[in-house]
Amino acid sequence: MRHEGPWKLIIAQHFVSAEELIATMSGSLPEGVKPSLGLFLTATFRGFLANYSTCLHPGIGDIFYNETFLGYAKSYWNARYAKPQMMLFNINGPAANTDPGHLDTPSFRGIRYENSPTWLCSVMGKSGLFRDYLIKMAQVITWFSHCPTSGFTYWPDGPLAAPKRLQPPIYNRGVVVQNEMMMHRGEANGPLAHRYPAGLDFDTAFGGDPASRDHWLLSTRGKVIARHSTDELRFLVHWSAEVFEDYAELRKNMDGTDDLSYERVFDTLIADVRSRGIEIATPVDPLHDPLFIRTLNAAYDLGGPALYPPEAPVCALNSPAA
Repeated sequence: MRHEGPWKLIIAQHFVSAEELIATMSGSLPEGVKPSLGLFLTATFRGFLANYSTCLHPGIGDIFYNETFLGYAKSYWNARYAKPQMMLFNINGPAANTDPGHLDTPSFRGIRYENSPTWLCSVMGKSGLFRDYLIKMAQVITWFSHCPTSGFTYWPDGPLAAPKRLQPPIYNRGVVVQNEMMMHRGEANGPLAHRYPAGLDFDTAFGGDPASRDHWLLSTRGKVIARHSTDELRFLVHWSAEVFEDYAELRKNMDGTDDLSYERVFDTLIADVRSRGIEIATPVDPLHDPLFIRTLNAAYDLGGPALYPPEAPVCALNSPAA
C-alpha cells in the first residue's frame, strides 16, 4: 500500500459520465436532480493486486492462488472447477457512501469487466437477457476497520426484503458471496464532519505519508487535503474466482467458440427495449452515448432497496463537488 501508490479514486477509474455510474446502481435520482459524477464523489480509492488470473505483486501468491478460497468458490456453486480471476482493494479514511445498493459487475463470455465498460456489463446482468452466457463467480471479501459504526449491508432475499448487516467493527472479518447477484453496499466510515474533505476532486489520490509510517495522505494535484492515521482507515480486500460446473463448461468459457459480440448485445438490448414500447435510438457510439445509457438503465432498473438498517442510512448527495 505504501510503496506501490498513490492510488486513484474508484469513481475516476471506472466511469466517464454520471449515466455510466447510475447504470451500476439501483433506483433513480430524486426528481429535479441533474445527474453528475460530482454527486457521488467520495474519498474511496482502489488498486488491483491481481487481474487476468495473474498475481501482479510479489509476496501475495499464497493468497491469490489460495486452495481454501478456491474450495469456498467451488462449494458455493457445487462445481468441480474454479480459477482465481482478480483481487483488488478499496481503501479510505473517513468517507461517505451515497450508494443506495448495487450489484457488482458481472462478466459474460466475450463481454467481460476487463474488456468492456462497467455500465454495459451491469445493464446486461439486470436485463436477464444473457443468462446463458453469464460466467459463474464467487468472491471472498475481507475487511480491516476499527470504525465502530461502519459495517456491510446486504439483501440476501432481494431488495424489497429486509436487509442483513455484518455488524461493526469488521476487522479481519470476511464473507463468501456472489455479489453480481446479491444487492449490497459498504457503509460510510468515520466521523461525519470528516467524510467530505475540502479539495476532494477526481484527481485526488491516496498514499503514504513520507514523514510517518502510521499516517496517510489525500492529495489533489500535489496539495495535501487530509491526513489520516492507520487506525482511521477502512481497508477491503476483494478476491474473485470464476467457477465451472464441469469440464464442458470450463472448455466453453475458455475456447471462445460461444462468445457474445458488442453487435449482438446491442441488437438484443435495443430490440427488447422497443418491444416494451420504449423509444430508443440506435446510437453512433453505444458504449458512451449518455442518452442511450440512461434509456437502457431506466428500462432495466431493478429499483432500490426498500429498507435500510437504521444505523446505516444512505448518505445524502451532498458532496461539495456536486
